[in-house]
Order: sequence, then C-alpha cells, then structure tokens
Amino acid sequence: MTEQGSDIYGVEPSDDVPAQDTRAALMALRGEVAKAVVGQDAVVTGLVIALLCRGHVLLEGVPGVAKTLLIRTLAQALRLDFKRVQFTPDLMPGDVTGSLVYDNRTSEFEFREGPVFTNLLLADEINRTPPKTQASLLESMEERQVSVEGVPRPLPDPFVVCATQNPIEYEGTYPLPEAQLDRFLLKLTVPVPSREEEIAVLQRHASGFDPRDLDAAGIKPVAGPADLAAGRDAVRRIRVDPKVSGYVVDLCRATRQSPSLQLGVSPRGATALLATARAWAWLSGRDYVRPDDVKALARPTLRHRVQLRPEAELEGATTDGVLDGVLTTVPAPR
Repeated sequence: MTEQGSDIYGVEPSDDVPAQDTRAALMALRGEVAKAVVGQDAVVTGLVIALLCRGHVLLEGVPGVAKTLLIRTLAQALRLDFKRVQFTPDLMPGDVTGSLVYDNRTSEFEFREGPVFTNLLLADEINRTPPKTQASLLESMEERQVSVEGVPRPLPDPFVVCATQNPIEYEGTYPLPEAQLDRFLLKLTVPVPSREEEIAVLQRHASGFDPRDLDAAGIKPVAGPADLAAGRDAVRRIRVDPKVSGYVVDLCRATRQSPSLQLGVSPRGATALLATARAWAWLSGRDYVRPDDVKALARPTLRHRVQLRPEAELEGATTDGVLDGVLTTVPAPR
C-alpha cells in the first residue's frame, strides 16, 4: 500500500470463501467513498487497515481537502456511528469524554456521555487544544474506556479516533507529545487533488452534489461491524515468517542509529508495522506477509514515530526521506 494509491483489486484467489466475501465487502468501500470524495483511495485503504487493526489514525492535510467528508462517508458506508469534535483552545476534557450532571428530578448525579462514545470519532485539529484535553483522549484510545469518578465506562466496539492536523499555521497550537503520537497506528497524508481530480470535484458540485447530504449522493452501506470483526479474525491468522519479523526489527533499529534522527522507532512501532503489514497482506488476498508488505506500510506507520535532528531539518531532510533511505539500506529477506 502506498499513499500514491497503488491498486489492490487484483488479488490472488483464496479457498476461504467467507474471507473472500468479507474482503470484497471491505474493498468495495473505496468505490462507495469515491461517490463523495475524489482521488483519496489510498487514504481510504489506510483507514480500513486501521479499523482491521483496531488502531487510530492521524490525518494531515491542508484545509479543504475533504478530510471530514471522507470520514463521514466512510462511517455511513460501514454503518458506523460517527461524531466530530472541533478542538479549540477552550475545550475541556469533559467536553470530550463526558461528565457527571446533577439531575434535579432524582437528586442524583448521572453520567452524560461525551462525543467519544461512538465508533468513529473525528478529532478535528487536535493540535489546537491544550495538552490536558489532548491527554483526555489517551485512556479512550489505549484502554477503550472512560473513567469518571473512578467508574470505568467501556466505549463501543469498534472505536477508532481519526485526528486531523493542519500542516500550516502552527502559531497558537500545541504539538502532540511523542508519547501521544505513538498511540496512533498510522499517519496518513491527505494530498491536494490533481488537476483532473479537482475538475471532477467542481463538476460534481455544478451537478448539484451536496456534501451535507450523503444519502442524495447515493452513499449506501456496503459493509458493517460484522465484516470488520470477521476481517480482524482473518488478519490474526496471517502467517509471519521469522525472517520477516527480523526484517521489521532491523528497519526499526536502523532508525535509532540514523544520524538524521534524534528519536527512532520504539518497539511499539515495530509491533504496529507488523500489524499493518498483516492487514495489508490479507487485503491483498494472501495468508502470509511478504517483505514488500512491510515496505508498503513503513512510511504511514513510522513517519510520526521518528523525530528529525534540528540540523538535518535545516538541511532540508524529511522524515519520509529518511525512512526511504532506511528502506534502501536495510536488506530485505528473500
């Protein structure tokens, strides 16, 4: 899987018919989302991988590239509950997780759920809210529960946070600390559409497309929570050769020794890379992981887990460029 949008419809045949049906249902999401969002197939595939791995996603792109529309459309195509929170400097933790409210009728405090109680949560511009509110998502993301006054309250399953970041206008923002960035399974870059894709967007709007009315756009459920659960079971059965596991470890260790990086990939990053590679292998119609699967997911899985040295950044180095260098220098098993 590459963020340039490699094609994975041509999968190899499988004797597992139920798995084939589940895979076909999840792959149909790309076509369904494309009815509303033009040219973001690779991002949709990344989101499906995150759902299969029960991981969270960081979406980065300039304003106006349909990040919110993409998540809303995906939720409708999957029959998932969707909520959006606009993160602002005055947002409080209770505004996200929920809080206890006094009920005059019963003379008792009752818990009112916050927007985090959903399947797909869009945390819009998460770097614009203070660290205390950012941290309120940590337990939800990691433990999949919310604790208020010592009482744990489980979140729905599936539960995935899709947080957006604006790569410009950093003034007045609160960059996510490394510990919280590491909680995200993938960091996906949402590109500006090509000229042809942008023309297609304008033609749709000229024909009456309303991004607020997905039903009118013909968005229908093509898969559901049961397909995601079956897909997760299938991904857990994907075989991993010890040589492939060693390759994942060698890649991550190489980032810790790179002269351009002051922070390399942690062991949690290594397990994340193996998980996403297994999901990609299953979506590609195989029951085993190849080194190419690891290479395909290396950048989206690792780019937010490394940190450039200031001098390397001044010289024009990028995290993707450094990761490409690591992929080139670390030999893949045959």
